[in-house]
Amino acid sequence: MPAGIWNAHEPRSTTSATIISSPTRKSRRTDLAPLLPEELKRSRRYVIAQGYLATEPAGRQVRLRKKGKTASLTFKVGRGAAREEREIKLSPKQFAALWPATAGRRLRKLRYEIPWRNLLIEIDIYRGRHSGLVVAEVEFPDRAMCRRFKPPPWFGREVTGEKRYSNVRLANE
Repeated sequence: MPAGIWNAHEPRSTTSATIISSPTRKSRRTDLAPLLPEELKRSRRYVIAQGYLATEPAGRQVRLRKKGKTASLTFKVGRGAAREEREIKLSPKQFAALWPATAGRRLRKLRYEIPWRNLLIEIDIYRGRHSGLVVAEVEFPDRAMCRRFKPPPWFGREVTGEKRYSNVRLANE
């Protein structure tokens, strides 16, 4: 039996994972952020390391991420403004066991979270080979709210759905 496939005749691992979110459909908008807002200095920030265990051209991805001290595995389907995601929280040991499998498909960034008009803007400042790239992303409860969104003046050009700015593409460059 291939490694990683559970056989009913073998004992199951006692290591468990916690589901962080049930399947959700997300609408989002991504913009370049050539100017950083004043609020950045007072915002919560996280160091993020993420890598991809698997990616498909149709937009299916399995992402491994460490955000601060929290590790997760996320399965994504779809592209652009709307996609489905399922996320599972991992222990540090589980993350460490999977991380080597992402070699060559990783990125690092610093994320700031800025509350804005009942929404949360996430500003990602990329590190390493993508240093200098800064994007702002906003998630919405539905597509209609996403379409009505009026960005703050420090947002730049919208790049939602542009492959050049997708994390999976950046991680594979």
